[in-house]
Amino acid sequence: MEVTDLAAEVRKEQKKGPARRLRQKGFVPAIFYGRSAENILLAVKNDELLKLHKDKKDHAFIKLIIDDGGKKKLEKLSLIKELQVQPLTGKFFHADFYEIDMKRNLTFDVSLSFTGKALGVENGGELQHIKRQVTVSCLPANLPDHIEIDVTALNIGDSIKIKELKLPDGITVLDPADAAVVTVAAIKVVKATPAEEEAAAAAAAAEEAATTEAPAVEEKTEKEKGK
Repeated sequence: MEVTDLAAEVRKEQKKGPARRLRQKGFVPAIFYGRSAENILLAVKNDELLKLHKDKKDHAFIKLIIDDGGKKKLEKLSLIKELQVQPLTGKFFHADFYEIDMKRNLTFDVSLSFTGKALGVENGGELQHIKRQVTVSCLPANLPDHIEIDVTALNIGDSIKIKELKLPDGITVLDPADAAVVTVAAIKVVKATPAEEEAAAAAAAAEEAATTEAPAVEEKTEKEKGK
């Protein structure tokens, strides 16, 4: 389990004015909370939070190193619970950090990584990804970066379901067991009905007739001009 440090400062005020001034100075107003923790109003540097978010996405375990103005700094293990972004500027507006208890199961969304080339694709089928991520329950220390799925053996009509996933120890998937995550489907070829074929033939014949008649009209017009 990888943990990233993030410096934070305790903020005393939570009104709009002080929060706006913090953002102007390059900070993001934030809050730390949890099941057994008191809420702590914080401010973190926008640049550091942006870098952490880009590198670790939403599964970053964060050790908040909190400066409360005293001699000893507080250390709190957390996850980003919510990250609000300003629609116009794209800058962070507010961050919520949730306390992590290493002894309690938490719920996470974990991405699926598909490997191999499906047999059915080589036979003319199409690989369809029905799910790109699944919801799991586990201890924070057991959280995987992703779940790998080998699709090599899938032929046309085959699929892999949730209950067939090979999971690391301590991981429970909360999605329905019979839900498919990937399948190989036959590529449908749409054939025209007899009526559609007749209509197309009639349209082609009409177009050909119009093309054939055009020079005759032109020729007649030229003769008329010579009279």
